[in-house]
Amino acid sequence: MDPRKVAELKSFVKLCESNPAMLHLPEMDFFRTWLLGMGADIPPPPKVAESCQGDCPCGPQPAASSPPEPPVPSESEESEIEIDRDGVIEPDDDEPQEMGPSENTVVTDEMMDQANEKKMEAINALGEGELQKALDLFTEAIKLNPCLAILYAKRASVYIRMQKPNAAIRDCDRAISINPDSAQPYKWRGKAHRLLGHWEEAAKDLATACKLDYDEDASALLKEVQPKANKIVEHRRKYERKREEKEIREKQERIKKAREEHARAQREEEARAFGHDYFPGPAGFPSGAAPGMSGLGELLKDPELLNAMKDPEVMAAFQDVAQNPANISKYQNNPKIMTLVNKLSNKFGASAQP
Repeated sequence: MDPRKVAELKSFVKLCESNPAMLHLPEMDFFRTWLLGMGADIPPPPKVAESCQGDCPCGPQPAASSPPEPPVPSESEESEIEIDRDGVIEPDDDEPQEMGPSENTVVTDEMMDQANEKKMEAINALGEGELQKALDLFTEAIKLNPCLAILYAKRASVYIRMQKPNAAIRDCDRAISINPDSAQPYKWRGKAHRLLGHWEEAAKDLATACKLDYDEDASALLKEVQPKANKIVEHRRKYERKREEKEIREKQERIKKAREEHARAQREEEARAFGHDYFPGPAGFPSGAAPGMSGLGELLKDPELLNAMKDPEVMAAFQDVAQNPANISKYQNNPKIMTLVNKLSNKFGASAQP
């Protein structure tokens, strides 16, 4: 007999001994019927609640409790970072300002001259602190020459002084779309983002402004916002690492559960295979069932019996008699076969004669 099959049979018997509740699984009906037919005493099925708990035979043994995993902060907890928001204001929600005609508008020399005059008037008004007048004059200049990026940047500077950062950002966006190499729009947009508490955007724009055309004012403001922007970046990286670690743990847990389920299904399949291979029916042993069978495990611990079961000739005869007990007459003159038959018969208290 295949030694591997014998080893598997031993494992199955040990499993039944350690967890008799397995004998009450639906797929073990044939084996339970055979044992009862042999006169074995099977422990009653365990009482379970409405839902399976504890040592339920329909599932794997409960794993030892592991220490609880540290909670992973939620998205709302990610935003809880302490940053000094001194100087941050509420966003303005005014209607978008006039941006002038389309950029494809033909601008004559006369229009450019008029736009330049309006720009100078606006600068003078700004110097005198007349913000609204300066704003209106820059708007008139933009209508005359909508293709000049510096006009939008200048008007954005007025919006910054008027504490209207969103309006300033709109003007800077238009100026950058016209001339992305101009430092002024980045400087004023960086200041606007700083007023709104957009530290990363502010740092990026101010750094770009200084790169294009170094400005002490922009550089000083960059030194203020850069540490705050760095703190946000590090904060985000921290929680990204936590999310990645959580995903890895969840993946490992899924793999572990899949392996446990596969192992459980394999054990059940082997149990069914063992039952069909070794216990074909109520008359599986010679002369049928015999009362007083104390347990299959005790029988299979007999070294002499296990050695005999390794002999292919013995096992072939054993299966032949298991299918039809009357066939034992064919082996009356075979001492090797009859030694096993007599041993089994003595074990179960039954006669080896047909």
